Amino acid sequence: MDMPPLIQSFVLHFGEMGSRWGINRTVGQIYALLFVAPRPLNAEEISETLGFSRSNVSMGLKELQSWNLALMKHMPGDRRDHFTTPGDVWAIVRILAEERKKREIDPTLSMLRELLMQSPGSEEERHAQERMREMHDLIETLDNWYADVRRLETERLIQLLTLGSKVQKVLEVKDRLFTLPGGRARKDAEENG
Repeated sequence: MDMPPLIQSFVLHFGEMGSRWGINRTVGQIYALLFVAPRPLNAEEISETLGFSRSNVSMGLKELQSWNLALMKHMPGDRRDHFTTPGDVWAIVRILAEERKKREIDPTLSMLRELLMQSPGSEEERHAQERMREMHDLIETLDNWYADVRRLETERLIQLLTLGSKVQKVLEVKDRLFTLPGGRARKDAEENG
């Protein structure tokens, strides 16, 4: 399989970006090739197309499978495993977000919770714990926001993302609707008579 210049540019760019995303060049290029391929590819085709050793391709495919970004497909009449990526780009974004959360956010929140449960022994540790609590609260807020957003249907998610800075206007309208003169919230006023 020869790569036309357009595909080659895409594949090479993903390889270059791989290190910035926490993957190596080989894995980035394998993913990019699978993403744009019109059909599932076997490891031999990937190896020949990209000029990588078969062992590098196998390791790259294993890493992509561990991220749920390479899907194994069996082709009729062919005993070799073939690979492709999820077809829906929004599914890919959701997979990436979930995998990064599991690998980065969840362990960080766990570590912060453990450190915040300890009794500080010095003023320096008390100060450090206060800063850690700020970080914990921020990450937990983002994590809760993500939990809400990931339940959105794709169409709603697209609407949310295309709002951009217009969301500020929505919040201003909400504030006007739910705030009484003098700054008291309507809900508080109704509850307290």
